[in-house]
Amino acid sequence: MLKLVLLRHGQSEWNLENKFTGWEDVDLSEEGIKQAKHAGQLLKDKGYSFDIGFTSLLKRSIKTLHFVLEEMDLLWIPEQKSWRLNERFYGALQGLNKEETIAKYGEAQVHKWRRDPHEHPPAVDRTDPRFPGNDSRYKELTARELPLTENLSETMNRVLPYWTETIMQAVRNHKKVIICAHGNSLRALIQYVDHLTDEQVTELDIPTGVPWVYELDEDFNRIRHYYLE
Repeated sequence: MLKLVLLRHGQSEWNLENKFTGWEDVDLSEEGIKQAKHAGQLLKDKGYSFDIGFTSLLKRSIKTLHFVLEEMDLLWIPEQKSWRLNERFYGALQGLNKEETIAKYGEAQVHKWRRDPHEHPPAVDRTDPRFPGNDSRYKELTARELPLTENLSETMNRVLPYWTETIMQAVRNHKKVIICAHGNSLRALIQYVDHLTDEQVTELDIPTGVPWVYELDEDFNRIRHYYLE
């Protein structure tokens, strides 16, 4: 049996302020730090250990992983960071308060932007400070890889190659793996592993700071999954 742990980062400052975050590099809130440390202590108490951690290029995810590993006395293990595990890029919605956005555009439209797999939020242009091409951490990305906006299907399309080419190889080699990422990048992985329909994945809510454990057979079919609480 193969085992894999997924963890959405702890509450961020913009989660607390109810803002669309996307690729904005927002820090953890005080509560988010507590959630990350609690997750690490919980994993340690349950007897988990890891050989490698995977995370995004955003500090709320990176710091969550570090707090978890510190609680487990595993800060020394290797970690790999990839933009492919970043949160979905919310375009021009990034930085906007969700309730104010609903008041302006209507609840139905905002729900489509958030959960319809094929619906694009309003795009940014390349001169916008939020455009990732203006951020040096993404300087190696091609023009095609740099998003102006992104729907859930496109998020899944960029996450899955990293899953199949990198993370699956580590798990297949019997490495004990933790992936610390974001609500939508993890949603993409869960949809793939669990063979969820678009309708099913839109209803999937992933809480911050709660480890999600997969037990898989050698062909990566799910045996079971559960939250560790």
